[in-house]
Amino acid sequence: MLDRIARWLFEDVLGWKFVGTIPTIPKYLIVVAPHTSNWDFVIGVLFRKYNKDFNPKYLAKKELFVWPIGFIFRALGGFPVERSKNTNFVDSLVHAYTTETEFVTTITPEGTRSYSKKWKTGFYHVAKNANIPIVRAAFDYGRKQIVFSEPYMITKGVDETINEFKQYFSKYTGKNPEDGVKWPE
Repeated sequence: MLDRIARWLFEDVLGWKFVGTIPTIPKYLIVVAPHTSNWDFVIGVLFRKYNKDFNPKYLAKKELFVWPIGFIFRALGGFPVERSKNTNFVDSLVHAYTTETEFVTTITPEGTRSYSKKWKTGFYHVAKNANIPIVRAAFDYGRKQIVFSEPYMITKGVDETINEFKQYFSKYTGKNPEDGVKWPE
């Protein structure tokens, strides 16, 4: 029942569509951009809810997982993370990927909803160290589409990969375009 409501809200009420294919592989990392609004969360949760076999975790700062709303974030697939510089965030996520038989999660490389010239490199290191593919997921508000790429294996250095990803995502429009991916920089 909830899946039908989510589909109705996603497609009929809000007018969104999905372009691409949800991978059937057990482990991959979803890199989401441009991430310019909290509405990305709402759209993403609706999309996730109506696709019964698609159950990725999303990473969010641990401060969101406190009483009284913490249980809601967990129920919606949240995975709390410590974002201070003194934690081994990448190592923890690599460990989850290497020990779980199935694990899919999302990361926003911008690390914020405001424009950021410098992207966080954690997604690169997680995918490389866990030897898992990345699926690029664009939230395109201009066309009201969530667009999934084919799985992508890291084969280049971090700077080259980030520049390639920025170029890929620059063709999509975030909710607040002024905060979206800029290419070239």
